Amino acid sequence: MKDIIILGIESSCDETSVAVVKNGREVLSNVIHSQIKIHEEYGGVVPEIASRCHTEVMNQIMKQALKEAKITLEEIHAIAVTQGPGLVGALLVGVSYGKGLSFACQKPLIAVNHIAGHIAANFLTHPDLKPPFLCLIISGGHTHLVNVKNYEDYEILGKTRDDAIGEAFDKVARVVGLGYPGGPKIDEMAKSGTPNIPLPTTHLEGFDFSFSGIKTAVINLNHKTPDLDKADLCASFQQAVTEMLIFNTKKAIQKYKVDKIVLAGGVSRNSYIRKEMDKMANELKVKAYYPEPILCTDNAAMIAAQGYYDYMAGKKADLHLNAVPNLKLM
Repeated sequence: MKDIIILGIESSCDETSVAVVKNGREVLSNVIHSQIKIHEEYGGVVPEIASRCHTEVMNQIMKQALKEAKITLEEIHAIAVTQGPGLVGALLVGVSYGKGLSFACQKPLIAVNHIAGHIAANFLTHPDLKPPFLCLIISGGHTHLVNVKNYEDYEILGKTRDDAIGEAFDKVARVVGLGYPGGPKIDEMAKSGTPNIPLPTTHLEGFDFSFSGIKTAVINLNHKTPDLDKADLCASFQQAVTEMLIFNTKKAIQKYKVDKIVLAGGVSRNSYIRKEMDKMANELKVKAYYPEPILCTDNAAMIAAQGYYDYMAGKKADLHLNAVPNLKLM
C-alpha cells in the first residue's frame, strides 16, 4: 500500500506547530513553538498576543517541519489544519495559512477537530492501538469521557458541566501563587506534599463531571487560612480531582466492557493521574495507554494523525473553510 503523508497545522491556543506524519502512525517531524514564556507574566493566555505570535512564526515553523522530515511540499498528500475548538483568532491564523498552502500547492485540505486530534495522539505513541476503546480527554478546555468506536465514530458518554479540569488546575495554581501554566506546577509541588486536607468531591448521575465546587473550596480555604501548607493543598486538590476522574472512568469501563482505557490532552501528562489510572487498570484487568508527554499538549502531529483518518474517509474541506471556536466532537 502506498504511504500517505499528511502535513498538520495546529494553532488553536498558544502553541504554533507544524508536523509531517506518515500513514497516521509515524512522526517524521513535529515542530512546536510555545508561547508559555510570553503569557506567563499575564497569568494566562492573552488571545490577541497568541494570534500575533502565530502569524509571526508560522511560515518559519512550516519550513523547519519540512526540513526535519526531509520532504518537500510536492510529496505531501494533504494538508490537515485544526478548525476548532479553540481561540477564534488563533485558529484563524492556522486555517488561513492552511488554505493558502492548499491553494498554492493544489493539495487537498482537511479540517480536523482538535479534540479528535488529542485522541489520535495515542496512535503515534502506540502504533498497535486500534479502536474500540474508552478515552478520557482531560485538557485546559475539555473534560470528556468518550467511547471511541472507530477512527471516525465517537460517542460522548460524559463531559464537564462547568470548568474543564485543566482550567481548575490553572485557577487553583494562580490562587496558591504558582503562576501559569498551573497543571505542571501543581503536579511538581504536590510531590512534596501530603494529601491531608479534606476537600469536597462531586459525583453526578451518569458520567458527567463538575470541578467548580472543588475549585471554589480550594480558593476559599486558601483565603481563610493563608498559612496552609501549599504543597499539602496541591496534593489534596490533585488527589480529589483524580478520584473524580477515576470514579467515572471505572463506571464506564464496567458498563461498556472495554479492555482499553486511553488518556489524552494536556492534563494526561500529570504523573499522579497516570499512576492512579494504572492502579485502576490493573484492578479491572484492562490496558491503559497514554501519549508520550510531548504529544499530550497541543501539537500538529496529532492533527496530522487524525487528518490521515479523515483523508482516508474521504473528508475534504474547500477554501470556504472557517474557524469554529466552539466546534463539538459530535
